[in-house]
Amino acid sequence: MSTFSNELPSPVVSTSQPVSAPLEAFPFSALVGQQSLQHALLLAAVDPGIGGVLISGPRGTAKSTAARALAALLPPGAQGQPAPFVTLPLAASMEQLVGTLSVEHALREGRVCFSPGLLARAHGGVLYVDEVNLLHDSLVDALLDAAASGVHSIERDGISHRHAACFVLLGTMNPEEGELRPQLLDRFGLSVTLPNPADLEQRVAILRARLEFDERPLELVARHASDQARIAESIVLARRLLARIAWPESVVQHAATRALAAGVDGVRADLVMLRAARALAALGGGVEVMPEHVDAVAELALAHRRTQAQEGSAGAAAPQASSITGQAEPLGAAPAASWQPLPGSNADADANWGAQAPVPTAMARVMPAGGWPGKKA
Repeated sequence: MSTFSNELPSPVVSTSQPVSAPLEAFPFSALVGQQSLQHALLLAAVDPGIGGVLISGPRGTAKSTAARALAALLPPGAQGQPAPFVTLPLAASMEQLVGTLSVEHALREGRVCFSPGLLARAHGGVLYVDEVNLLHDSLVDALLDAAASGVHSIERDGISHRHAACFVLLGTMNPEEGELRPQLLDRFGLSVTLPNPADLEQRVAILRARLEFDERPLELVARHASDQARIAESIVLARRLLARIAWPESVVQHAATRALAAGVDGVRADLVMLRAARALAALGGGVEVMPEHVDAVAELALAHRRTQAQEGSAGAAAPQASSITGQAEPLGAAPAASWQPLPGSNADADANWGAQAPVPTAMARVMPAGGWPGKKA
């Protein structure tokens, strides 16, 4: 059962009254060449408990544009206010992120005074972290904990306060600026790698859409209003369906098989696949998760966790163990050579004791998987 189905009560959006995105938000349905990203964002919007989406790509691939576009589709709050879009700056402190408690106020008046942080302000919307790989690890831990649970607890001097923090976590990074630690990388639910647009026709379509939005935003928003309303309504309906959709045993086994074939650590990938598959089934109005749903979301959940070069590659050549050290040699490395004295040297001389002839050694081959380098097993 989803822990988020009752967190964000929202009325169904009628398609007869199209949703108008704020002018600063590019229409989600007008994004060009980002099908995988749109797919992942919608799944996270239906079930924030998936754990957020990590978007990797070079500069200028519209990562922040897509994040703002998703926020414009989320259901409004209880007072009809638009879903919040909160940006976490790299220089933010822990207090700015999680909020603060006033001990003096509690002692003086006998009640907790909580000053909300960015986690509380993002409730019901999107929390966007640009260059998450450059953020301090402690902040990333707090972000991921709240994104997975939908609540956050803050404690100070024996006083605690618990508040709702159900939001869609979107983190972006440019691999050229450094990687995210494997422990944190694994805790992101889904991941998408955006390539540079290499197709000329697609590149021109992206340019035309962006130029039109910059010069005539009202026209672009109006043209996509009906599509925006349809997507927004599908998110609301899918959230309501989540708790009623079951995972048959065959689906659970299928997800576990895919995870085993990818050689992932732990079972987080299996759980993410199952939740994402359920969200996909809910978006389609289904009543049961099918193996096809798991296959459709598998790469989003496995790409950043995979340790095997290729799923189902059990018969692939494994690194050979060195007969001398007992450790695995890199793929393509030359076999270890037995000791030989250098030509013309005195093997008994102390100065040349242990000398070996140079042996060429190949570098270990990195097998990319979905744009992410494979993790060390």
